[in-house]
Amino acid sequence: MEKHFKEIMNDITTFVFDVDGVLTDSSVFVTNEGEMLRTMNIRDGYAMKAAVESGFNVCIISGGSNEGVRVRLRNLGIKDIYLGTPDKVETFREYTKNYNIKPEQVLYMGDDIPDFHVMKLVGLPTCPQDASPEIKTICRYISHVKGGRGAARDVIEQVMKVQGKWMEHFSGKHD
Repeated sequence: MEKHFKEIMNDITTFVFDVDGVLTDSSVFVTNEGEMLRTMNIRDGYAMKAAVESGFNVCIISGGSNEGVRVRLRNLGIKDIYLGTPDKVETFREYTKNYNIKPEQVLYMGDDIPDFHVMKLVGLPTCPQDASPEIKTICRYISHVKGGRGAARDVIEQVMKVQGKWMEHFSGKHD
């Protein structure tokens, strides 16, 4: 019998997130100079920082290459940030090999076709509520929250609660 997604959460040591459509709402604001600006959810950021502080691996794999995104994520304590990634499967395999992470220990949250093949490799494929239909068909958990609106927080909080780590590092600090 297949495990329920909450049971799989006990084994998760690593979170991998796409950026556009997961940590953002897929919208970009384009300036007159052609710069593309994104918005990110503060609660997603808090949860990612809490996960890092609790000893989870947090990795970002994105086809986009916005340096502002890198700065934001580094400020949350995330060290493994792969932007401008043409082949997410190859990047994922290198990342897990370098850190000796088993794919079944990984929760990956993606939202669209570029995430499809890598999501089929992980223990817990997840997506925001507004992900593409193709992605939803392979997910073990679909968040009730849209991308860029707290979907990352949703999955991190659930995993940390299942493992008894959610309030462990609460210090009252804001990011």
